[in-house]
Amino acid sequence: MKTKIITEEIGTAAELLRRGGLVAVPTETVYGLAGCGLDAAVIEKIYEVKGRPAVKPISLMVSGSEAIDGLCEDVPEAVKALTGRFWPGPLTIVLKAKPLVPEILRAGGETVGLRCPRQEQTLALLQTLDFPLAVPSANPSGESSPKNTEQVLLYFDGKIEAVIDGGECELGLESTVADFSRTPYRILRQGSLPAEKLMDALADTMTIVGITGGSGCGKTTALYELEKRGALILDCDAVYHELLEGDKAMIAELDAAFTGTVSEGRVRRDLLSEIVFRDAEKLKKLNEITHRHVRAETNRRLREWAMQGGRLAALDAIELISSGTADRCDFTLAVVASDETRIRRIMARDGISRERAELRIRAQRPNEYFEQNCDVTLHNDGDLEQFQKQLNDVLEERLKHG
Repeated sequence: MKTKIITEEIGTAAELLRRGGLVAVPTETVYGLAGCGLDAAVIEKIYEVKGRPAVKPISLMVSGSEAIDGLCEDVPEAVKALTGRFWPGPLTIVLKAKPLVPEILRAGGETVGLRCPRQEQTLALLQTLDFPLAVPSANPSGESSPKNTEQVLLYFDGKIEAVIDGGECELGLESTVADFSRTPYRILRQGSLPAEKLMDALADTMTIVGITGGSGCGKTTALYELEKRGALILDCDAVYHELLEGDKAMIAELDAAFTGTVSEGRVRRDLLSEIVFRDAEKLKKLNEITHRHVRAETNRRLREWAMQGGRLAALDAIELISSGTADRCDFTLAVVASDETRIRRIMARDGISRERAELRIRAQRPNEYFEQNCDVTLHNDGDLEQFQKQLNDVLEERLKHG
């Protein structure tokens, strides 16, 4: 058999594949060895030609996300958002396979990997066919993956029907493989798409609610209602204090900016407070450092939650607006109450005098600031049941359209 080199005759490659032939195809990552992905005999031939162990499954190439529902079941909602962002592209998504996906392709397992390549010729080929392609890399098992037609022919000339010449592969590194068939989701192979970029995109598919307001307004009640709905609750103030205790990068930056405030790796908060509250520029510098590190840590935890399959999160921060954290939220919710209500709550909660409670409130931003800068404002001067109803009405509406 003579291996045909195809440049523009995509129809010829399609016909060879329809007849059960094998065709090497270019992608933006490496060249792949393609055959009909629903024909067990063709898939067996791929294993034989490559010398691929039968225990290693083979992924399917598809023309787009519309193919997912026909091949897979129990597809997480986030997956189609990810394919909308990264397909066509170097991302293989592993999902639970439907019975029509041949067992030999799955190597006896329950899952199948799906990928939609960005390379123009191969994408056009897939759009011509009415079946997906089984496509491992076009190399004998154990050899390096080919990045051009010449390398493919060194491996398989005379052993496969054709190779589509797409020139040199753009990326030259295999796709990133991520398993969404169960939680927690997993990165099975780090490839051309950085794992952090994938996790950031996954976190972006969640609904993130920002909650803010002064002390004694009743934010805790709002957070509890969100937690009951399965939300991850992140208290940005608590994150800040955790970083002060042990984040070497932030502590080192504080040490450099505010000499003498760090001793034996620990921040002297009393000394730091003395410095920054006497100098507006130094307070601004402190906030720039701490807000940046808190945002980074918050984003890390959101990515981690998204990889657990989380779909909802809430960020609790008095400085939600000024820190830039609100930009991460789908909507922001201000919880406000009258000064008198807040004073009574703070006194009862913290066991302090009225005078100290008043001083605390005066040191914080007024209700009007939160009202003007948030998407929704809830007034919490009534009883608990009334506030919960008001809150849940807002959540029902916002989360339904979020």
